[in-house]
Amino acid sequence: MILPTATSIRALLAEHGAAPSRALGQHFLADPNTARRIVRLADLEPGARVLEIGPGVGSLTAALLEADARITALELDRHVLPLLDAVLESTGMADRVNVVHGDAMTADLAAICGESPVICVSNLPYNVATPIVMRLLNEAPNVTRLLVMVQREVGERMAAKVGGREYGAVTVKIAFHGVARMVGTVAPSVFLPPPKVDSALVRIDRYPQSVVDVSSREALFGIIQTGFAQRRKMLRRALVPLFGDRTLELLEAAGIDPAARAETIELESWAALARAAEA
Repeated sequence: MILPTATSIRALLAEHGAAPSRALGQHFLADPNTARRIVRLADLEPGARVLEIGPGVGSLTAALLEADARITALELDRHVLPLLDAVLESTGMADRVNVVHGDAMTADLAAICGESPVICVSNLPYNVATPIVMRLLNEAPNVTRLLVMVQREVGERMAAKVGGREYGAVTVKIAFHGVARMVGTVAPSVFLPPPKVDSALVRIDRYPQSVVDVSSREALFGIIQTGFAQRRKMLRRALVPLFGDRTLELLEAAGIDPAARAETIELESWAALARAAEA
């Protein structure tokens, strides 16, 4: 299959009188080798159900079709829908793609994904990548795996190790749901127009069941968010806005050093703190 290239995408844009939207942060993938690499890293079985958020002009979509995926493509920009349709028609496999016009920040993702397992393979807009990933993990349990392209700095935070500079609230929240790994980087030169930063490929494999015992995910995430809100502070001070006079008592009950800082605390210790707070 011939996948879209920079030359063919420029011609398509010119034919339709269109241009990448700065407001939406559009950077169209324009390199077939990179598109195929992303699909390989997603580790798809033939016939796999795939959710693609932000297909744009369909470069990654075509590579997914080449791998025999069945795709739901969620696109916000109505102006690129005719271009996407043209690329899909050129593959001869447009019937295997369900294009949905909608916003991944507000759409009912669980309903869009349906009841069967689905894998999210997407080149996400930089400015909303993290909230989209969290929405998928929190609200669409049938998404069993994600392979997403994000800004490199964001990818490093998603897959950070405890104790590192990049380790933060989003790291721990993702770890609640599954294992995140940075599996590659992508240079700006493969995009049209090229962004000013490198991109990262992040794979998240969801756990089949929770690995920590808490009664409320929302309460746990609230504690994590508060702990990292002032990450330079020791937890005995950082958590006072949430726990007040009980802060020291709860930290000790959870086996956490009150002088520790948030970036040194693993998921299970945050969960122990949540359980202590519930008692």
